[in-house]
Amino acid sequence: MVLDTGSKMSGMKRELVVISGMSGAGRSTIAHAMEDAGWYVIDNLPPAMLPHLFELTEKSVSAIAVVIDVRGREFFDDLNKSLAEVTEKGISKRILFVDASDDALVRRFESTRRPHPLQAGDRIVDGIARERTKLNDLRSSADLIIDSSELNIHQLEKKTGELFHSDGVADLAVNVLSFGYKYGIPVDADLVMDCRFIPNPHWIPELRPRNGTDNEVREMVLQAENVDEFLAKYVSLFESVAPGYIREGKKFVTLAVGCTGGKHRSVAIASELRDRLSKVHLKSGEKLYTKFGITNYFRLNFGYNK
Repeated sequence: MVLDTGSKMSGMKRELVVISGMSGAGRSTIAHAMEDAGWYVIDNLPPAMLPHLFELTEKSVSAIAVVIDVRGREFFDDLNKSLAEVTEKGISKRILFVDASDDALVRRFESTRRPHPLQAGDRIVDGIARERTKLNDLRSSADLIIDSSELNIHQLEKKTGELFHSDGVADLAVNVLSFGYKYGIPVDADLVMDCRFIPNPHWIPELRPRNGTDNEVREMVLQAENVDEFLAKYVSLFESVAPGYIREGKKFVTLAVGCTGGKHRSVAIASELRDRLSKVHLKSGEKLYTKFGITNYFRLNFGYNK
C-alpha cells in the first residue's frame, strides 16, 4: 500500500524492516548487509519514533531498516503500539528476529571478552536467559527468524543479501529446504513435504556416501514411481496458495522437504521442486526471479516479485 502524500514519495512502495533479536546473534552484521544492499539503516532507535521515520528522513528514502535491541529495553512496551501506527499509515512492515543457540551465544561473548547487556554481574547464561524471556513475545510475532548458530559473518551477510537484495524485496520470498525427520522438523517451516514414500538410496551401498545433489542419487529418486505426479501436484498446490499469501501480506514462506536423514531423497526433491517452482508464473501477474543459496541444510532460495 502507498500513502498519497502529494510528495515525491507518492507512488513509491514504502518498506520498513524492524531488526531485533538476541545480543550476539548478528543484528549488526545483518544491518550492515542491508545497508550494502541499498537500505537506509538506523541503529538503536526508540520504538516510539517508528511511525514518524518516513516523515523525518529524506523524501527519496522508501526502504528503511531499524535495529532495536536491549539497550533500549525501557522502550519495548511501546513497540506494539508503534507498529500498529506504522500499519495505519499504509507502510509495509516486517519484523526480522535474529536468534542463535545459547551455546553459540556464550562462545561469542567469551571470545570477545565482553559481558552480556543483561548479565548484571551474573553469568553470561543468566543474561541470555533474561533476554530470551524479554524477547519471547517479539520472537513469536516475527515475520522472519534467522538462526545464526551455524553461520559465520560472511554466510550471514550472504543470507541477508539473498532476502533483501538491492533490486527490491520480493513480494513473497520462498525458502525450499531439506531436513531429516530424525533431527526434527525445522521450526520455521510453513509447509512440510514428507518424501519417505520414495525408495531410500541409503540402502544401496554405492549410493550411501553420496547425497541428493549427486546425479546418481537424483536420478534414482526422481525416477521412482509416483514422484513426478507428486511433484506436479505439489507445484499446483503452491500456485494456488502463493497469491493468497501475498494478499494477506505474508512476506516469507518456508517449504520444508523431509526424509529420514535429510541427505538423499529430501535433497533431490527439494532441488527439483526449486527448479519447477522457478518456472511458475502466477495468474495474478507476479513473476519469479531466482536467488540460489545452498547452506548446510541444502536451503534453496527464490522469490516472487511483482
